[in-house]
Amino acid sequence: MVTRKLWLVAFAVTALCLLHETNGVDRNNFKTCEQSSFCRRLRLSEPETSKFAVLPETLQTYKQYILVDLQHSETKHLYVLKLGAVKGGIFHFQIDEKSPLSERYRVVDALAKEPEYVGVKVESGSGASIVVAADGGTNKAVVQLAPFKIDFHHGEKVVVSANSMGMMRFEHLRRKEVAQAAPVENEQEAPENEIQEVKEDPGAWEENFKSHHDSKPNGPEGLAMDFTFPQGKVLYGIPEHADSFILKHTAGGKSDPYRLYNLDVFEYELDNGMALYGAVPVIYGTGPSTTAGVYWQNAAETWVDIFSPDQEKNVMSSIVNFVSRSNSEESVAANFISESGIADVFVLVGPTPLDAFRQYTDLTGKAPLPQMYAIAYHQCRWNYNDEQDVTTVSAKFDEHDIPMDTMWLDIEYTDGKKYFTWDHHKFPHPLEMIRNLTERGRHLTIIIDPHIKRDGGYFFHNDCTDRGYYVKNKDGNDYEGWCWPGSASYADFFNPEVRKYYADQYLLENFKESTAEVGIWNDMNEPSVFNGPEVTMLKDNLHHGGWEHRDVHNLYGHMHIMATYEGLIRRGEGTLRPFILTRSHFAGSQRFAAVWTGDNMAEWGHLQASIKMCLSLSVSGISFCGADVGGFFGNPDSELFYRWYQTGAFQPFFRSHAHIDTKRREPWLFPEDVKLIIRDAVRKRYRLLPLWYTMFYEHERSGLPIMRPMLAHYPTDAKCYGLDSQYMLVDKLLVAPVLKAGQNKVDVYFPTKENGEGDLWYDLDNYRKYSSAGYESIAVDNYKVPVFQRGGTIVPRKDRIRRAATLMKDDPYTLVVAVDKNALAKGTLYIDDETSFEYRSGKYLYLEFEFKDNVLSSKKIDASATYPTKSWLERVVLVGLAKTPKSATLHQSNGESSTLEVYQEGGAAIVRKPGVSMLDSWSIKLNY
Repeated sequence: MVTRKLWLVAFAVTALCLLHETNGVDRNNFKTCEQSSFCRRLRLSEPETSKFAVLPETLQTYKQYILVDLQHSETKHLYVLKLGAVKGGIFHFQIDEKSPLSERYRVVDALAKEPEYVGVKVESGSGASIVVAADGGTNKAVVQLAPFKIDFHHGEKVVVSANSMGMMRFEHLRRKEVAQAAPVENEQEAPENEIQEVKEDPGAWEENFKSHHDSKPNGPEGLAMDFTFPQGKVLYGIPEHADSFILKHTAGGKSDPYRLYNLDVFEYELDNGMALYGAVPVIYGTGPSTTAGVYWQNAAETWVDIFSPDQEKNVMSSIVNFVSRSNSEESVAANFISESGIADVFVLVGPTPLDAFRQYTDLTGKAPLPQMYAIAYHQCRWNYNDEQDVTTVSAKFDEHDIPMDTMWLDIEYTDGKKYFTWDHHKFPHPLEMIRNLTERGRHLTIIIDPHIKRDGGYFFHNDCTDRGYYVKNKDGNDYEGWCWPGSASYADFFNPEVRKYYADQYLLENFKESTAEVGIWNDMNEPSVFNGPEVTMLKDNLHHGGWEHRDVHNLYGHMHIMATYEGLIRRGEGTLRPFILTRSHFAGSQRFAAVWTGDNMAEWGHLQASIKMCLSLSVSGISFCGADVGGFFGNPDSELFYRWYQTGAFQPFFRSHAHIDTKRREPWLFPEDVKLIIRDAVRKRYRLLPLWYTMFYEHERSGLPIMRPMLAHYPTDAKCYGLDSQYMLVDKLLVAPVLKAGQNKVDVYFPTKENGEGDLWYDLDNYRKYSSAGYESIAVDNYKVPVFQRGGTIVPRKDRIRRAATLMKDDPYTLVVAVDKNALAKGTLYIDDETSFEYRSGKYLYLEFEFKDNVLSSKKIDASATYPTKSWLERVVLVGLAKTPKSATLHQSNGESSTLEVYQEGGAAIVRKPGVSMLDSWSIKLNY
């Protein structure tokens, strides 16, 4: 019987793998809004008058917040509004039942720390409202009493309005028998509408989807709230979806809302709002004058309807209807609909896009600076066969002179899919294999997923069983599902003891065949359950604290990587910066791991989607983003393959990866001309590693995204709003890669600033200058990646390319100075040991370069910080000068000066070999 059961499990897993491989996504496996009962109940297609009203006599004022009761006009049920303000231009409000039958779930561990609240003052209202002022009165929240809504002001402008469309819903907890019609003394006072609504909905108290049953012991407990952005023209955010960067109009029932529900979706479709691997419930509205945001802190299944009148008008040609709408209804808006929890909302008042992005990461945290190797090139497939395969591939990169920093191993390296073990037939000497890589300056990353093989000979399974560490089913027994190992259970990472136990397994005394330098890849952590509803866990499963999985689903992967991060910190004794890649993610996951866009396909559309998806993640706090170069499923042709390398080289996470059934696709297996193009693309990445490293450091300081949509810097240029085929790297580079087959030109858009003028832009390859705003056709050959440096910036690079980034640490720098229309430029450079946390103790150099009045100077930004770098300045490339200088004079901090040679090369003036240490202050004056 046991043998038959194991055979059935293996058969089912194999069948699912084949389904993954051949058929693509089966939409029937995933719910629509109509099939999700709370979405069906709570979704509204049109605005209406809210049924909630504030009871002003209940107002209580405190130093940092107010409390006031809300009441539903029909059910008479009471709720409590808590409203305060957070430092830095953020409002925070929560709405919960005043006296719930049981506690409702509140998200934990998404915020980086407890918010720093500021004092608020209740100002005199009109009698119809309560005015709450913060930040000395610059920002205000105006609470309208009846019907209830909150307008959030920045200065004189309303930037966000909550419940102005009247779509707020809040299903209070109740006992099932209460939902049945009961005699009352006065039938007119009965909560008839709400009772009838619950009675008629077949999924309110229990729900079936395909063969799966959800018992719903708490009954209906959904909530919804709309947010209008009166100054906005477009909405964006709420990743993860394989869709356009700008969110599409969904309201009115013509299409499903965007869904936030972490799911394992193989071969996902493009251009729709289906749920994918991550859920970050933050949304932004941008217009010419203001950007604002809303972070809806809820980890349950959530649907988001988008109201975009301009899109609706264009699609439906409903000009008459559009003109007849009220002003508030003409604004872009979003309606969040969640299955459980409370309304826990942070309003980001901006007013610029960068302000709003910073406000969000002030709450949820910044990605810590990774080791240098982690932002270089990674080589992966499912799977490298054995030790010899790993050694050969690494050696081949050297043979073909292609830089590479990390080899990756997928699930086949383990002993029967048991994590923290090795298959000693294929990998008999893992430590020796790791050391061989390390000695060549390279690293190894291995996969460790959250599903635990149910095997009586596996220590991890036995420990979790004996200690009660698994997620439970609704009956309190260990939950069993199917994943790669066959029958599996899932560690309950919401239990601090489980997280500690899991973290302990990374310690070298436990995972003996590992080293402190090994990176970790956490996959399948949505969690993926092959035989579960929608390929995930049952919603009525139970976690630590008695919380149902429905309450915490979107947080599961986040808690997984929290435990991994803790383990790697302790494994490295607090000195080495961990590297983790995760598939599942939530708000705040950037504090622990990089993210990739999952199981994409070898198609041009998926190459295009990599930019759209990473832009959405970047503005949502997750800057360390990339996609599988070449596509995970399928076999890319030569052109798609090298164009994907060229695109990936200019995205934060740069990894080639492929499915087990694809053809091997190491670069040298393609024709020689293709290999050389790929080699050139990878070398472009390595040349710019000083810029990448500086951008990652500045992200940790500021929280601003590395990869940015054009509207981040040009919000007054409406043509930037829909641009998601090109993007900015901070404020320095404009990247517009080749994204279609057979292109011999790319139409690049150079934006206009608020004054109507454009910036200067310089082609990164030949320094050709572009001074006019608008579209420009850029000719491309096989090697060309259209990338442009903005005038007024200084970009550091290293021109001596070695086999791995770790070996370039002490190499000299080149500075590319691209002047603006006033012959000015500024830039920064960050230097440290590239591996440890000692930079947080002041062991680093953070330098500012400035070009002004024909003088290039260097000085420390943080005067007290220092690092004994061996690097020096090899040359200076000056772009955009009116004429070439005859020479230059170097002035050093010790008083010495010397004359430097200057020569013309292509479109630039080159200052040859200043030879000055990057540790010193210096200046170089151009002589004419």
